[in-house]
Parts: sequence; C-alpha cells; structure tokens
Amino acid sequence: MKVLVGIYSAFRSWNIPAEQVERLRREFPRHTFVHVRAEGEVLSPIEDAEVAFMSELRPDHLAAAPRLRWIHSPAAGVGGMLFPAMIAAPVLISNSRGLSADHIAEHVIALALALFRKFPVTFRSQGARHWAQDDVVGLPALRTIQSSRVLLIGLGSIGAACAWRFASLGAHVSGIRRRQDLPAPPGVTIVGPPAELRPRLAGADIVVITAAQTRDTRGMIGERELGAMSPGAILINVSRGGLVNETALARALASDEIGGAGLDVFEHEPLDPSSPLWALPNVIITPHMSGFRPDHWQAATDLFAENLRRFESDQPLLNIVDKSSGY
Repeated sequence: MKVLVGIYSAFRSWNIPAEQVERLRREFPRHTFVHVRAEGEVLSPIEDAEVAFMSELRPDHLAAAPRLRWIHSPAAGVGGMLFPAMIAAPVLISNSRGLSADHIAEHVIALALALFRKFPVTFRSQGARHWAQDDVVGLPALRTIQSSRVLLIGLGSIGAACAWRFASLGAHVSGIRRRQDLPAPPGVTIVGPPAELRPRLAGADIVVITAAQTRDTRGMIGERELGAMSPGAILINVSRGGLVNETALARALASDEIGGAGLDVFEHEPLDPSSPLWALPNVIITPHMSGFRPDHWQAATDLFAENLRRFESDQPLLNIVDKSSGY
C-alpha cells in the first residue's frame, strides 16, 4: 500500500520532521511511504496513493487520486478539506482531535489570567522601565477567575479540558453545544443550544471559542454577538479565526465595547502587519501556538500509526470525521 505523507508549511513548526516519516517506514516495512515537502510535489505521487497523512488536501489533489481511501489529518480542524467533491467521495477522513486538548486548555487559562491581571500593561511598563502600580490597580479593577462566569462555545475535547480547569479555579462554567443529547462535561453546570448563544453571551465574563469551524459556525461571532457581551467581558479564541469577524472585533475592542481578547488564531495567518489588532492595548496575540506540545510530532505520528494498523486490519478508525457536520 502506498502512503503519501504531506505535512508541509512555510512555517518550520508545522512541517513533520523527516525522522517521523523514517519511523513509519521502519514500523510498516510492508508499505511504501512517499514524503512530499511542498505543494508542487503532491500531484504525481498522489495518483496511486491509497492513504494520505496530510494537513491539507485540495480539490485538484482529490481529482488526481482515484485510489485514495483514507486521509488522516495531524490537526483537529479539517474544514479546509470539506469541499463538495470530498464530502461526496467515499474517502474516509480522520483527525487528531483531543491530542492537544490539555495544552490548549492551559493556554486558555494563561490568556484569561493575563487579561484579568492586566499583564499587557505590566509588560509594556517593563519595557519602558516604568513602575506601573497605579496603572495596574486603577480602574478597571483587577479580576480573578474565582466567581467569574465562563461561557465555552463548543464542548468537545478542548472545551471539556477548559471546563474542569476553570471550575477548579472557582468559576461558574456554562457551555453552548449543538449536541444537546450528550452529557455535560465535568465542571459545566448549564449547557444550551446554539440558538441561545446571544443571551448567554450577555451573562459571561469570559467567552472561550473552542467549536469546530463548519458551515454553521463560520462568522458566528460578529457585530451583534459582540454587542451582546458585557462591557468588561473578554473573548478568547483558540479554535479557528474564521469563527470571528475580525473587523467587528477590532472595533468592539477599540471602543471598549468589550474588555479584551486573547487570540491564538486568525482568519488569515500570519496576521497581516496592518491589522489594527496588533496595536490594541487590551489584546494578547499568540501565533497559533496553543496546540503545540513538547512531543507534538511524536504524538501526532503515534495516532496516525495506530489508525494505520486499524486501517490495514479493517478495524474502526479513531477520530473519524463526520463529513456532513464538519467534525
């Protein structure tokens, strides 16, 4: 069986290390692994590939791959692969959801604490060698997670990992999820449907976006939703940038319509240097790093290897994506 490994990016950290591909060759000597490192190298080797370990697969790739049966993504989000031809095709897609849930949840807690404790002010003051005690303890007041009201939009593995951490710190945690038939994760006291998003935004001090990007969730936080949030509330996005209208968000932050934002993902990455988000004093920008862990590529390859064993023995795959729902 031929397996195409194509996890490449202009950013070094998003490229699978060659040693992980060599490891797959050692563990699965009965299969042929072809490692491509750039977009222009895909079309020829995908023609007779049955399996693809790729973070992105385009319509022209699928059209050139009549033998393709299964795609595994090293990421949780696969929305970019779910174009009409892929949804209609019999090709299975699995992803790596849950792999970095704990690391992302800790990143969320760090952003919330940094914004509540006004760390952006202290960092700027440190650079200026300015003792900023009066600036920090003045209005708006410093806040704590204890007794704050947290709304998690999306209660998959990342939302669940965030929930018990916030609850352990004394927060009151509620959630929004499409699947109302599922039990609430530990730490979540109330779960509402997407139709209740706007009224629940009004009661939250911290809003965390952990939902998958799908046709239904794209642009879900726009001008009206931001307007529904309380003036001091903070928004944290560790999902996908396309879930938030960045223009509306920048306006709401600049006018103090909301209290602040911690943003790890953006609609277009890297974030354009001309974006007004860079200069806003109530924003923390991190470069899509929340999901990285010390053993990132080892863990991602472990999951693919386990699924490859299942695939070759006709066992159910882990983390199958429902192509109709998008996750």
